Amino acid sequence: MFKSKYIKVAVSLLALILTFAACSNVTTDKKNTNMKKVVSYLYTANESGSVSKIDLSTNKVVETIKDKGTPHNVQVSPNGKVVAYTSPVKMEKGQTEHGSMGMNGSAVFYDAESGKLIKKVEVGVHPAHIVFTKDGKYVLVTNNEDNNVSIIDANTYKLRANVAVGKGPHGFRISSDNKFAYIANMGEDTVSVVNIKEQKEIRKIKVGNTPVTTGITKDGKTLVATINSENAVAIVDLATDKIEKIAVGAGPVQLYLDSNDKYVYVANQGTEDKPSNTVTKVDLESKKVTATIQTGKGAHGIVLSPDNKYSYVTNMYEATVSIIDNSKNKVITTIPVDKEPNGISFKK
Repeated sequence: MFKSKYIKVAVSLLALILTFAACSNVTTDKKNTNMKKVVSYLYTANESGSVSKIDLSTNKVVETIKDKGTPHNVQVSPNGKVVAYTSPVKMEKGQTEHGSMGMNGSAVFYDAESGKLIKKVEVGVHPAHIVFTKDGKYVLVTNNEDNNVSIIDANTYKLRANVAVGKGPHGFRISSDNKFAYIANMGEDTVSVVNIKEQKEIRKIKVGNTPVTTGITKDGKTLVATINSENAVAIVDLATDKIEKIAVGAGPVQLYLDSNDKYVYVANQGTEDKPSNTVTKVDLESKKVTATIQTGKGAHGIVLSPDNKYSYVTNMYEATVSIIDNSKNKVITTIPVDKEPNGISFKK
């Protein structure tokens, strides 16, 4: 009788504990359900006439912004609220690139959440790359056929100045302190250094034949540039202007430094007749190639995730984006986008 009574009490207590635990789990699950899901996105500028938005939780295009021009480069603002891209004037059938002389292109700004147009700013002829300063105050655009760079106020979207640089300015990056832009001049063998506040070119650095894009380390001491005609990447000590060149794949175009400034990832496009399909991974300290990763045909634009785990590459001649696992140095996913994808940007 004594044992039976205590057994009943124990059973009752156990049932009460299990009920409480079950209720607790339901509450926790409810809280988790109400938590906002964080999704990262990619944007690609497609010269066929669009910008693709890719949801990285599904690896699918979820939005396409149509454009009457030929979007070449795209970048998300530092706060993630604005998507900006360059839109050169679309050439008519039979018209050459230089037939568009005198026809200014645009820098186009969209709201990243609503997908609505914010502003279209006329810049120069054949705008190439577009980059925000890291403090979000300015946007710079290289005008390839005007041999200058436009400086735009990122809050008012007013054109502040057009600064003369070298011949055929194309890709560039801005120093972490927001003071200088390092602009690759494709039409000559130089990189122009532009003082953004003073709105003027302060010097040129000779780097090699047909530089296309640059990168700059966070400490501002080392410049990197793709040297397209030499199938190389140039590593420049800015204190001495000493240059070391590392052989990469055929026709390197864009490059990207990881967030630790340890590796440089170089997209090798080749040509339309002889497309390349690789990304070269270069150790910046040892100045040696540590991996060559096969992608799709015409690897052009490249960006890394903020945690350096993945690289994202546009394949110009396949209309796809390759996702590379950087720990394995291997493509793990390929995503179809519109034709002729060029620039690419990451939004968290």
